[in-house]
Amino acid sequence: MTAPQLGSLTWVPAADRPDLLGAPVAAALAGLTGPAWVAEIDDDLADTAAFSDAYAVPLAASANCVVVAARRGAGTTLAACLVRADTRADVNGLVRRHLGARKASFAPQDVAVAESGMTYGGITPVGLPGDWPVLVDAAVAAGELLVVGSGTRGSKLAVPGAVLAALPGAVVLEGLGQPVTPPAAAAPVRERAPDDSDVGWGERPEEHDRDARYLEDRPPHWGSD
Repeated sequence: MTAPQLGSLTWVPAADRPDLLGAPVAAALAGLTGPAWVAEIDDDLADTAAFSDAYAVPLAASANCVVVAARRGAGTTLAACLVRADTRADVNGLVRRHLGARKASFAPQDVAVAESGMTYGGITPVGLPGDWPVLVDAAVAAGELLVVGSGTRGSKLAVPGAVLAALPGAVVLEGLGQPVTPPAAAAPVRERAPDDSDVGWGERPEEHDRDARYLEDRPPHWGSD
């Protein structure tokens, strides 16, 4: 099995380094339908933007796994959404409708950690509880190789999109990942050159400023007896 060339990382078969994986992830490797590789990283660089910059892995080659809490009546269902890192999950639209929920939102950090058995910032679809729906964006499923979490912050997995789409409970959804809208640029501040238009009536410009408008534009009654 030839290791992939992806970014500046050294990838090895994930089964060879279970010490780099979260316990649920290591236990799930045997059930995958294809290969998985792992690379060690600095755990301070696990967040997507920092990881991409530090290890030269394009955002389009990474996938974010977000845990969603979907509420319907008195019950709450936890689900995972897997979208490319250059998109955002349509949680309160497509996800909510697909899960038949009244409301869907990101699960609280402590709940996501406790229920997944993984470290926050390293949660991955590989090894999640078997009763969780795993919603996979079509662009992820079609990807040749995607970088995802490993259950810890100290490493990353690289897994073919088809393997992620074949995970237990996985459903591929078109349009799950929505483009990230860049923030609108602030309107430029227009600087105005100083002149005597900033001088209030009854105030005289500096003595060296002999602009004739000071006399021509004054109100007719100004200076009258």
